[in-house]
Amino acid sequence: MPHPSITAETYPHKPAFIMGASGEIVTYQQLDERSNQGAQLFRSLGLQPGDHIGMMMENNRQFLEIVWAAQRSGIIFTPISTHLKLAEASYILENCGAKLFIGSLVLADVAAEIIANSPGDVAHFYMVGGIKPGFESWEEAIDLQPETRIDDESNGVPMLYSSGTTGQPKGVFVPPVSSDVNTPHPLVSSMGAAFGFSAETVYLSPAPLYHAAPLHYCMMVAFQGGTIVVMEQFDAERALHLIEEHRVTHSQWVPIMFIRMLKLPQEVRDRYDVSSMQFAIHAAAPCPIEVKERMIDWWGEVIVEYYAASEGIGVTIIDSANWLTHKGSVGPALVGELHVVDDDGNELPAGEIGTIYFGGEHTRFKYHNEPEKTAGAYNDRGWATTGDVGYVDKDGFLYLTDRKNFMIISGGVNIYPQEIENLLITHPKIADVAVFGIPHEEFGEQVKAVVEPMNWADATDEVAIEIMEWLRDKLSHIKMPRSLDFHPKLPRMDNGKLYKRHLVEEYRSGARSDEGPGPDTDG
Repeated sequence: MPHPSITAETYPHKPAFIMGASGEIVTYQQLDERSNQGAQLFRSLGLQPGDHIGMMMENNRQFLEIVWAAQRSGIIFTPISTHLKLAEASYILENCGAKLFIGSLVLADVAAEIIANSPGDVAHFYMVGGIKPGFESWEEAIDLQPETRIDDESNGVPMLYSSGTTGQPKGVFVPPVSSDVNTPHPLVSSMGAAFGFSAETVYLSPAPLYHAAPLHYCMMVAFQGGTIVVMEQFDAERALHLIEEHRVTHSQWVPIMFIRMLKLPQEVRDRYDVSSMQFAIHAAAPCPIEVKERMIDWWGEVIVEYYAASEGIGVTIIDSANWLTHKGSVGPALVGELHVVDDDGNELPAGEIGTIYFGGEHTRFKYHNEPEKTAGAYNDRGWATTGDVGYVDKDGFLYLTDRKNFMIISGGVNIYPQEIENLLITHPKIADVAVFGIPHEEFGEQVKAVVEPMNWADATDEVAIEIMEWLRDKLSHIKMPRSLDFHPKLPRMDNGKLYKRHLVEEYRSGARSDEGPGPDTDG
């Protein structure tokens, strides 16, 4: 489990990562040299271990070079979603106390707004891929630095922010296990061992690197001396092509990616050889049962699911064989002790739905500069939660129902949108779907469905009726959406999570209550 710098000494010309679209290769020697130069630049600017930096860029070669520069200089680095606007990006930079910001020419408009507002303690602004006024060139700056290691290397870690689906983003800080720069990535002994990551691994990373799973998996693979294939942007057919081209052994997905690949024409899917895949790992959002069944039929029993969070409080894992006998489960606990708790703090028996907590030995996290939210994540027994809801069966396997914040209470009945979404997404005319509650005078809330059609020509009342009739045969009356609208593009984050808050606010404010096609089926 060597640091990438050790692999650079033993196998200098081995690809550390390959950019999927351009084919650009960065060897371990090049990664070592560029990350050394980045670390030297940080020190020349006065940045010390424990200082924070922010970075906002698309998937590119510089992203991972900067990550390893920060890691080996003890810097706490915060990648920021490229979808965020000025207010949210500025909030994150101010909240984390970033002293340096690195943007991208591709995202120059937001980067220019950030520099104009100069949030918090940011004193240095760099840009990759070119420059705009107020920014220095990252590439030119590190070209001037030596390729030798800094004298005071220290273990830097990421501090990622929640996607803000239900409020302001929260910075999740899990301190490094050790200050030693060679400390193996925390996932190596858990996920790495469970999924067989090694120096022989060829890992496909199809999602943005600013998200927790892609970033941590890429760092873990580099710690093992494997090779990473980074997709600049996810494209369903391109992903299949890269698996075949590079004989990919491991990959990490979210359910919406499975859905996109399954909705490719059969002749396209049959065109590519995916037999090199040993582990196709997925997480981030519950996977509809039918979708996972079809993926296992297609790829074989290489599909493995886990449930975890950036907070690092616990992990469950389930392989294909166990899933086929526990369909819908995310598995038993691999790290931490599972507990399902009611609103009064009482632990619930098997089969009863409640808030999911993890106890046992785990690193205590904190939300950066948010002591009240940190305290609220723990109960009086020291168990921690991220607010997810589910139940455990008699075998100790966990099943997710939804996030507590998304639960709909209609006429006193708890309704979990995820169940309805998982059914709707399997309809052949639906590309994406969001289900949530909107106010109702009599029942408190009623179920609303908003659908992104595969083809906008299907955004008609007739198709809406067809979908609702199809759903009625599969869902109990109390859970049925009372109305269905069409939307050209739902706000889904690249980590697979639906950015539902904006939709909910739109509808609850009445902004869209009478807009768009789709029948009201109430009554």
